[in-house]
Amino acid sequence: MSKSCFFIGHRDSPCSLKPLLLDSIHRHITEYGVKEFYVGHCGAFDSMAACALSEMKKQHPHIKNYLLLAYHPAVRSVDVPEDFECSILMEGQEKSPPRYAIANLNRRMIRETDYLIAYVWKITAGSYKLLEGAIGRGKRVRLIITNLADKMGDGCC
Repeated sequence: MSKSCFFIGHRDSPCSLKPLLLDSIHRHITEYGVKEFYVGHCGAFDSMAACALSEMKKQHPHIKNYLLLAYHPAVRSVDVPEDFECSILMEGQEKSPPRYAIANLNRRMIRETDYLIAYVWKITAGSYKLLEGAIGRGKRVRLIITNLADKMGDGCC
């Protein structure tokens, strides 16, 4: 079974995060053996992660990149980034109420993937609650979490 990684982060993540993100993705590929990456399409962090994954695909053509859809494409169309295999609407996701669609998808992916790359530092944000849940899951089941905010130092706040 292929190892998989998911991304969560704040929609207003700074561009200065990209080198850390690239380094973390590279480490997940070369050290942890991750071959499948799943990313959403809402906000700066998701956009930066998608761009970084496209760059990594050029260096590591064996990886598979997937764009996750929170909403059915007939409701909200999304362009699939270059170097991505496809977009995925997880089974049952179309039944999520629009207000909760992103949070429901994120919780599901935290349950179903092996690794999580995050950029979370705002305690009041939804990403923070998701990260807390992931940390709790990681204690019960093997989920390896990398929070890039821990590596940003003073530059993230």
